[in-house]
Amino acid sequence: METSQSNEPCIPLSSAVRTAAAAAACDLVTVPARQGLEAVDILRRGAGDAMGPVLHDGGCATLGFLVPAGTAACWDVPGSTCTETDGRGLRLAPEPPVAGSDWLLPPGEADLATDPAVLRRALGEAARLIEAADSCR
Repeated sequence: METSQSNEPCIPLSSAVRTAAAAAACDLVTVPARQGLEAVDILRRGAGDAMGPVLHDGGCATLGFLVPAGTAACWDVPGSTCTETDGRGLRLAPEPPVAGSDWLLPPGEADLATDPAVLRRALGEAARLIEAADSCR
């Protein structure tokens, strides 16, 4: 498994998140839960923006977005990590892959993967919203 990371510190991937991505033969973008939840809201409000399965790993407070294979090679969004998977493993099932994790948007109710360009924009907007909210305190 190869990882492409931004220059900012990232939350490590949990085994639940890695297992889900490997099972889907997709790459996996993980972000802190707060930014990820904002991005999910942004993606759901977007007109025609398709979203793939999203895994919430409560133990590490991260969200994982399944993206098309090959995304990790050029992923550079600060505060996130994109892990390349090799496609080995079982197919995604409706049940969470590991105890302590859960699907925010389960397979079968979502597209196969989230468009990386759309996700990049949503994560950027989410980061700006969080920064603005935190500066008002």
